This record gives sequence, C-alpha cells and structure tokens, in this order.
Amino acid sequence: MDLLDSILNAMDAPPANNEQQKTLIKKQREMLERMQNKQKEELLRFRKYVDERMGRFAKDDRRCIEFQPLDKVHRSVIHEVAENGGFIAMSFGREDVDRHSVVYKKEHAPGEDEVTARRNGDGWNEEIAKEYAERRRERLAQEQSDKEASTSEAASSASSTSAAADQDSGEVKPTTNYKAKYAHLIGESAALQAARKTETNQSYGFVPSKNKKDVRSIEQTLADIQAKKRLRLAQQQELEQEQQPQEATTSTEDP
Repeated sequence: MDLLDSILNAMDAPPANNEQQKTLIKKQREMLERMQNKQKEELLRFRKYVDERMGRFAKDDRRCIEFQPLDKVHRSVIHEVAENGGFIAMSFGREDVDRHSVVYKKEHAPGEDEVTARRNGDGWNEEIAKEYAERRRERLAQEQSDKEASTSEAASSASSTSAAADQDSGEVKPTTNYKAKYAHLIGESAALQAARKTETNQSYGFVPSKNKKDVRSIEQTLADIQAKKRLRLAQQQELEQEQQPQEATTSTEDP
C-alpha cells in the first residue's frame, strides 16, 4: 500500500477548469442554441412562403412553378408541402450546383420528354418540346425498323431451317430396282409372296381378358389363403410324423 500511495501521489492531478474556461464553454453552448433556433425560425418562414406560393398556384391556370436552387433541407420542405397540397414535386439538376424543385398540378403531370429534358439541364419550353418530340419520333421509327429487320431475319432463318429439315426427312428412293436386278435368281413372283402380310395365329398365344380377371370377393380370397395355409401346415405335420418312427427305428438298431 505504501508503494501504491507513493505512485498516486507522484501522478499529476487533472487540470481544474477555471472560471474563464467555464465561461467560454457556456458562451459556445449559447451560441449553438441561438444558431439552431435561428435555423428553425428560418425554416418556418420558408415553409410559410412555400405555403403562400402554392396557395396562389392552386388558384391560377399555371401548369407548374419552379423554385430557385436550394439545399436538400429546403427542397424537402417543398416536397412535403406539395404532397400535402395534392401536387407533384420533382427535383432536377446537380447537387450543390443548380438542383432545384419544380411543382406540377396532378392534371398537368410532366411527360417523358419534359422529364428527360430537365434532367439533361435543357429546361422546358415550346421549342424544346418540339425538338424532343422529333427525337422521340425518330427513335421510335428506328426501333420499329430494327424490330422489322430482326423479324425478317428470324423468318428467313426459320424458312431455311425448315427447308433443310424437309430435305433431310425426304423419302429416299433407290436408284435401281432390286427385283429387276435379281430376277434371274428369285423370279418375278417370289418377292411378292415374301412380302405378303403376316397375321397372328388365332389358335394360340391369346388369353381372353375375362379369363384373367379374379371374380372372387375379398372374403372368399382370404378364406382360400387360410385354407392353403392350413393344408400346408397339415402336410408338414404328416411329414414330421412319418419321419419320427424312422428315427426311432434307427436309434434301436444302433449298438
């Protein structure tokens, strides 16, 4: 214990917080709270601004409204207010550069061309709409052309395959007549008689199905099986009785 006490006494005590440090920490905490409160108040004011703007938007004949580039927090407020008001909100652009939100009325939802144009950073107006519509028509025409070309190639391939299969499965005809070739050996009428139709001999080889069917009932079948077992057991007993006298005679004859 003396050694431990000496080590503890030799160690430096933790530095004590003086009044100046406590005051500095308190000021930093108060500044952080003021910043957080200020941010909350700013978000509340922004939410109110979005509410008022979307209220005016719901009453006029515009199909969409655009907001200036904002950070993710402010864009989330726009999306939340739009969803609560029954609108469609979408964001376009690059993050931390020009990403902004666009709010649409549900009856004027953006089409594929507009979404593509805004994602490409081209914006949207009548001229851009015509340009993208022309691009879409050209793309669809090219896709239709490619589809027809692939269909025709598949049909051509299938027809060629079918023709080759017909050739392979066609009837093979001999080039010579064997009857004429071997007429001097088998004669003219031998081949005809050898090729006559063979018929089954009805006198044997067939058993009518009615003779194969067991017409006995289940009770009769079980009774027959039991009778066979009893007969087999009686035969075994008779055989054992016949063997016992023989064994007795053999044992008396032995000295």
